[in-house]
Amino acid sequence: MARDARAGDGSAARIGRLAHWKNDAACGAALGQSAARGDPLNAPDAPFPAETALTPRIFLPQPLAADAVFELPVAAARHVRVLRLQPDDTLRLFNGADDIEWPATIVRIGRNAVEVRLGAAQAVDRELPVAVTLAFGVPANDRMDALVEKAAELGARAIQPLVCERSVLRLAGERAEAKRRHWGAVAASASEQSGRARVTALLPMQPLAAWLDGQRGADAVRRIVLSFSASGVAPAEALDGVDAMTATATAARVVVLSGPEGGLTHDEEEAAVACGFVRVGLGPRVLRADTAPLAMLAWLGLATAPSRASP
Repeated sequence: MARDARAGDGSAARIGRLAHWKNDAACGAALGQSAARGDPLNAPDAPFPAETALTPRIFLPQPLAADAVFELPVAAARHVRVLRLQPDDTLRLFNGADDIEWPATIVRIGRNAVEVRLGAAQAVDRELPVAVTLAFGVPANDRMDALVEKAAELGARAIQPLVCERSVLRLAGERAEAKRRHWGAVAASASEQSGRARVTALLPMQPLAAWLDGQRGADAVRRIVLSFSASGVAPAEALDGVDAMTATATAARVVVLSGPEGGLTHDEEEAAVACGFVRVGLGPRVLRADTAPLAMLAWLGLATAPSRASP
């Protein structure tokens, strides 16, 4: 499985799975052997059927309707040709607005256009039972791309990039907006790959102090700040009962604040605590700025996941 490169403007749809096995005898044999062994990919209680997992997925941020026939955006059409798909081959489309996927059949492939017909909408349930916003000081270099990608794969509802006192990367104006569009495209690609029907929202970059001021009146159910302090509690203690809240009609909301390289300063952490954030420690090891929020998000996903009966 491979990922495509994203354009900086993030405006075009992309295909998440760059594997087309329909005409590959070796891969077909491997799938047959996997089915015979009863591997999880083909098991009845798998997250989605094997044939769905192998179908290329395209994020298309526009209204979709059953039986609609239309041409794919230029970038998506180009990738369909790269995959050597043919008329009557299938895709799965989603627009990120709801938990819906749309099966699509390729009707026509021209020199510069690919036309598809949508089937009936299919509901999917692949989101976390809690709505998690990750707010963190943006790491330097290309680490932010990987952080956004993994956070989207793990199910973050939103990402809030912050400028902190120790931040190396400081962007504003058009440069910040261009980066936000780029990171949004990375998140969309991760949703294509991971099977999500929603796309992690990339919020505009803000200074930490300004963002904290906005948190004072926010209705987030739980707020935590990742801390090196000895007073930091374990995630299970800070978020005790959050799994039970997932059964309510309104999804539980959790905001996770994490610092840049070097962490938050003492004053920044104190300001967060004054806004209702609870200090949480992640153990004795020092985690990188791009590792800590992912570790917390992964813990939340496991802690709130619906229990599955043993086979």
